Amino acid sequence: SVCDCAVREKKATMSDYEMDDDEEYEFGYSNDESSEMSEDELPLENTYEESKEIKDSDPRGALAGFLKVINEEKDKKGEWGFKARKQRVKLLFTLGEFAEMLQECRELLSYMEVRTRNESEKILNSVLNFVSGGNQPDILQDVYETTLTALKEQQNDRLWFNTTTQLGKLYFNRREFGKLQKVLKELHKFCENPDGTLNERKDTQLLEIYALEIQLYTEQKNHKRLMSLYHKPLQVRSAIPHPRILGVIREC
Repeated sequence: SVCDCAVREKKATMSDYEMDDDEEYEFGYSNDESSEMSEDELPLENTYEESKEIKDSDPRGALAGFLKVINEEKDKKGEWGFKARKQRVKLLFTLGEFAEMLQECRELLSYMEVRTRNESEKILNSVLNFVSGGNQPDILQDVYETTLTALKEQQNDRLWFNTTTQLGKLYFNRREFGKLQKVLKELHKFCENPDGTLNERKDTQLLEIYALEIQLYTEQKNHKRLMSLYHKPLQVRSAIPHPRILGVIREC
């Protein structure tokens, strides 16, 4: 259940959960894009950087600074507001203010409708990895549910699949196999046509699902399910899987 234990214990800092934030996120501007930054954006960048510098020593001040960036961008939903939302989610989590953090998370997710896919994926993974390291399983569950609902509403299928798969891997690592089975069922449905047949355009995703199932049944020593699963990956022809996925399948 949600509680204040994260605050009563030794107070965590942002550094306890993540590496240098500058390493975590790059927008990858070309020289032309960098030169086109408007004068209006420079104060936003300065306020953002100043707030980031004090997030460990003065988290309340940093929260206020990041909010100033968001307010000054108004309804633009631009680069600095997106990054500021991310920082506020992390700070509120660290401070144990979970209800406000979830609301901030919803605001953050709304930016994904107008930001690029690459930006959105990096920001989202940053937040999920941060919360995953905080030893608050109930809150982590809420964040994932909020995220997946928003991605489904936005019809962001690629990011929905990647995030759902990430949740499945989290359940596997925590040995929550019942929850993992439910996730696998959702993932299989994602790879089906409306009539229940397999969508061949999603063969690569299907191989990733099979790899996760193989890991599950191997861990459970469920040899019967492994045998029934063995031939399915071999029937997938058009996929271009990650070498790690192929390695798991070949060990089956």
